[in-house]
Amino acid sequence: MITKSIFYFVLAGLCEIGGGYLVWQWLREGKSVWLAVLGAMILVLYGVIPTFQPAHFGRVYAAYGGIFILMALLWGWAVDKIAPDKIDMIGSAIALIGVSIMMYWPRTSGNLPTL
Repeated sequence: MITKSIFYFVLAGLCEIGGGYLVWQWLREGKSVWLAVLGAMILVLYGVIPTFQPAHFGRVYAAYGGIFILMALLWGWAVDKIAPDKIDMIGSAIALIGVSIMMYWPRTSGNLPTL
């Protein structure tokens, strides 16, 4: 179950970053509008993928934020050739620890306390 969940996080991250990057290329770099159209379609797919996660919306999107941090830095390194520095990597590690606790720590109940 954890492997499938991580797969969905990575797939969503690739769609969000990749789709956003294509729109960026159109708007900021003057590339073809067709890149924006393709990017928009990929961004719609990004909106669908998290629905396959086993947790509720708030937890999935909060945890995804931590995954996104690392993936965005890795994308920048691979595509824009800007390597993350030590502080970037420490911050990413802290975010991933938070994601792991939020998504995969055993719970006795999924219910939130009443406020």
